[in-house]
Amino acid sequence: MNTSTLIRRRHFAVCAVGLAMLLPWGALHADDDHERARQALAEGLVLPLSTVLARLQEQGWPGQVLKVEFEHEQGQYIYEIRLLQPDGRVAKLDVDAQNAQVLKVRQKGKH
Repeated sequence: MNTSTLIRRRHFAVCAVGLAMLLPWGALHADDDHERARQALAEGLVLPLSTVLARLQEQGWPGQVLKVEFEHEQGQYIYEIRLLQPDGRVAKLDVDAQNAQVLKVRQKGKH
């Protein structure tokens, strides 16, 4: 390996570490939620997200999904779902991932 190749590789490594330090901590672990949800679904512990979203619509929670997080808190799997509702408000719902029951609601925006 010649010197210029070694220098380029070292430069790339330094840049990659620097970039990683600039990213928010959550961005470095963005796939964690997905992997945990996939594993729980494969084990039959949770409903698919599409089923949960359909049930939310049936329960009177229409809107555009802005963000979904998957959590495991105190032995319970929870989908944290942010919806942009038709009236312009943003609703953050904590939904039981096993039965699609809404556990907690927080809303922001105009009333």
